[in-house]
Amino acid sequence: MPDSPTTASRPPLLRLLVLLTLGTVAIALWFLVSHLLRDIGQVRWYPESPECQLSSGPCLARLGEERQLTLDLGVRGEIRALQRLPLEVSLQGVKAERVMVDFVGRDMDMGLHRYPLSLGADGHYRGEGQIPICTEAVMPWRARVVIETADGKLGSGFDFEVRGDAP
Repeated sequence: MPDSPTTASRPPLLRLLVLLTLGTVAIALWFLVSHLLRDIGQVRWYPESPECQLSSGPCLARLGEERQLTLDLGVRGEIRALQRLPLEVSLQGVKAERVMVDFVGRDMDMGLHRYPLSLGADGHYRGEGQIPICTEAVMPWRARVVIETADGKLGSGFDFEVRGDAP
């Protein structure tokens, strides 16, 4: 039976199923790529407390209603280029998957200096950072704290100045 109804309808049905499968795979890949790329560079930034000086002690930023972060560079007094900085971030109301501190020059592109922090037994995130050599006598920098959570990235930035001469 060369032209029975079942054999004649199989190739078009098979083609339709293949097209539907390919369409479903394409849509699934689009959603996957969209999900993976949606957070790249998309940090919800919150302002730091005004008048805070990192060279005097920890600075606080509220991340909405019930969340906050505190950054401490571990230095009291002048911050100098090439000085090792014991970084500490404390979080309240935030369940972080990862915490990092970025140092970026405010008035001059000095590159991105990223330092991942590790969770300590006391619930604080710690690490060590360093400001690179500066070409200016005093150079403005910004410490950006980025917190990765299950709901996306949160962050705040803190301005400070660095003396260009090494310790």
